[in-house]
Amino acid sequence: MPIFQYTAMDASGKEQKGQHEAASEEAVASFLKEQGMFPTSIKPLAKGAKAKKEKAKGPAAAKGLSINLGPVVMKGKDLTVFTRQLAILLDAGLPLIRSLKTLERQAKNPSVKTILGKVAASVEGGSTFSEALAQHPKSFDKLYLNMIRAGEAAGKLELILTRLAGFREKAAKIAGKVKSAMVYPAIVLTIAIGITIFLMIFIVPKFEVMFTEMLDGAQLPAITRFVMGISRWLKDNIIIAIVIVVVLVIATKFLLKTEKGRFYFDKGIYNAPVIGLLISRTAISKFSRTLGTLMGSGVPVLNALQIVRDTAGNELVSKAVQQVHDAVKEGEPMAPPLQSTKIFPDMVISMIEVGEETGKLPDMLEKIADTYDEEVDNAVSALTSMIEPLMIVFLAVIVGGIVIALFSPLITIIQTLGGG
Repeated sequence: MPIFQYTAMDASGKEQKGQHEAASEEAVASFLKEQGMFPTSIKPLAKGAKAKKEKAKGPAAAKGLSINLGPVVMKGKDLTVFTRQLAILLDAGLPLIRSLKTLERQAKNPSVKTILGKVAASVEGGSTFSEALAQHPKSFDKLYLNMIRAGEAAGKLELILTRLAGFREKAAKIAGKVKSAMVYPAIVLTIAIGITIFLMIFIVPKFEVMFTEMLDGAQLPAITRFVMGISRWLKDNIIIAIVIVVVLVIATKFLLKTEKGRFYFDKGIYNAPVIGLLISRTAISKFSRTLGTLMGSGVPVLNALQIVRDTAGNELVSKAVQQVHDAVKEGEPMAPPLQSTKIFPDMVISMIEVGEETGKLPDMLEKIADTYDEEVDNAVSALTSMIEPLMIVFLAVIVGGIVIALFSPLITIIQTLGGG
């Protein structure tokens, strides 16, 4: 019997390569599926090539012949574009495999091309589309996979893909606005810290030497002594200062990885005076749009709430959604437990209550998301207009304070020289 070379994905998503003797490619594919692997490429061994003695007898045997090429990931804009294009092709009447191969040929990103090739091969080998996508968990999250499964079950895959693409586009738009609002203060703060450190380490010590020589032991103003004290400490203990900063950063990251630390951090940010408004509006918009999109696509409400909890990105909201999930599981409506969490506004609770009573909860959630998208726009504009003058005042206080501290003794020196 002929010998075939194969490439397959095991249960953990790793690529495995090997050889198997069988009557046909279909027989090799069946053999690999029995071993819990998904074939992505099966080719006859080239004539004249020497067959390897080892034959695959399952994942353990294949592991010795595998070559780990490293993970390839499709995320962000690439995933959104793929989803939109696949929806268009399917809506135009093209079969799924042909659509996938068409997008694979057109892909310019090597990672996207590799993933689409593997997905197409898996579907061609007999896997469902959702099963093929599940082999790439780093590219397709739970929300994506559950919506695809719902679309396959309902026979409306192209509709679900269109909805999913719209969801990703709107989510990316909101995330972009939030990030843009954070960029300006981050840049200004970094520049201010850099300028301050430069002045303290290189400029202030030179003025201190000059003042000591020219004022002949006269007492310096309080602000000057304060600035020079900080300058001396920084200059003499720069390594200790760097170590302190590094330790604080590491400790903060460690705390944010713990559930309790993340919860209190998110709670503090959520209720903060200025930034809290933007964070809360963004969280409500994401909750409403994710839940509405999942339920509108046919995902059961309990599964949808679990996915919303896992993808909330905010521990405070995740705990609130878990409370709602537990209440709904016991047969309660969604509105009362949402109200008891005290993190959702009354308007949101009322609209959800109306949606449950009328049987149009997915549509109502989409309307809530649209409303809060506008709220996010307004919050970003308000935050930007507020941050600019605050940053200017901050820079003026820091840099201006150092300048005043250095020039106050200069005035005394000038007056002394003038009197002489």
